[in-house]
Amino acid sequence: MRIAMLHSADALEPPVDPVLDQVASALETLGHKVARVPVADDIVPVISALQRARPELVFNLTESFDGVSSQDSSLAALLNLLGLRYTGSSPSALMLCGDKSLSKKVLSFHGIRTPEFATVFRGALDHAGDLEFPVIVKPPQEDASIGITNKSIVHDLKELLGTIDALQTEFGTHVLVEQFIEGREFYVGVLGNMSPRALPVMEMDFSGLPQGSPRIASWEAKWGADGSGEGPGAEASVEFAGTKSVFPTDLDEAFVDRLQRTAVNAYEALRLRDYARIDVRVKPSGEIFVIEVNPNCYLERTAEFARSAEQDGITYHALIANIVELASARYAR
Repeated sequence: MRIAMLHSADALEPPVDPVLDQVASALETLGHKVARVPVADDIVPVISALQRARPELVFNLTESFDGVSSQDSSLAALLNLLGLRYTGSSPSALMLCGDKSLSKKVLSFHGIRTPEFATVFRGALDHAGDLEFPVIVKPPQEDASIGITNKSIVHDLKELLGTIDALQTEFGTHVLVEQFIEGREFYVGVLGNMSPRALPVMEMDFSGLPQGSPRIASWEAKWGADGSGEGPGAEASVEFAGTKSVFPTDLDEAFVDRLQRTAVNAYEALRLRDYARIDVRVKPSGEIFVIEVNPNCYLERTAEFARSAEQDGITYHALIANIVELASARYAR
């Protein structure tokens, strides 16, 4: 099969994402002919490259257009307009998940718990839930924890106003103020379409963080930025060194089932396709809250989704093959 691998070329760091070589190698090993199509800040070359490649399927690895995360839905829409088949979620699902305030409203409609929240822009409230401090403040249309730092959790009104102002200045959009859920954080991968299934549960282990540090998966915790702006590959930050994703061993079967059912319900409520990762926080009382839904999640082989698949007996090559098969089956007549 001729497969065009569509990927963002304007990612923050690293400049060459290892997932590109990993997915391309897996596809080629599976017998597919692969053409890489980078996406930067001009859509015309992308259209030309896709037309030259004449792909039977596009493996959609894009995360942004011209550095804007929320534009990944526009790239999927372009593939629709070009009449191309592609992996992953639809433009509408990507747009819905790309705006956390909207996805939270849909999840709530379906009875899936998500933290109380408010959306604010320049003093105007778009929505306001029943909030109490502490809260976490973040840009609602960014992914990969962009805009989330140790200063994102605030405990009083003065901190809140200052953090809102800083985010509005940096991102130029409304700000999501969300009830901070004290407790454990879990990641649940979901794979499939007609009968999607959850993969083994992973947990973000915060035990290596210094005493008093907020237990959150900040940008620094995920990507290792040292605060100098050099990002991954620079000296590891305290947050990066102090966090790790693990397979928890102390969860009973009934609780794991609850986590997995919550993830699948969120996946179906937001009409996701092929694969995704659902992030949840759990209070000590056992209440589960969905905090983020990641369609077309990161497929690097040592990242959570691929590791969960491997834990389930699905090798990396088999995972990539499965995603190709799931996407192809959606277009079968």
